[in-house]
Amino acid sequence: MTDDHPAPPGHGARASQQDHRAASASRQIDALIARLDDWRGAQLAEVRALIRAADPQVEKQWKWMGTPTFAHDGIYAIANPHKGKVKITFGHGAELPDPYGLFNAGLGGKKWRAIDLFEGDRLNKTAFKQLVRAAVKETVARAKAKEGTKGKA
Repeated sequence: MTDDHPAPPGHGARASQQDHRAASASRQIDALIARLDDWRGAQLAEVRALIRAADPQVEKQWKWMGTPTFAHDGIYAIANPHKGKVKITFGHGAELPDPYGLFNAGLGGKKWRAIDLFEGDRLNKTAFKQLVRAAVKETVARAKAKEGTKGKA
């Protein structure tokens, strides 16, 4: 629902507000990447491109005073540049299969899992996209389950 992809009929003011927020978040993420004049900018740009490739309907958001977030019926990942690393955190990472062992941080937690990328690290693109798809599937399932319990009390 950009200039190249107009909103389908029936998507009124609410869709327009969502489109504006997504465009604004995308611009803010672009600006963050541009400000990072070292390897972290390139790494964050690659992470965003891989997420978009794995989840074409991803909703990019800008939360918590400067955190790029990625959502599909709920936030499933955040990506932050830190001094010396780029951290990608998956909100329900403990529930996700990780056959390639991408998760290397937050392994003891009951909910979150993260990937810390350091200078020179190479992200397994195929495995990362599989992880993103699994995160989307988990997030969508949780949203549907939550929706199904509304009004049942």
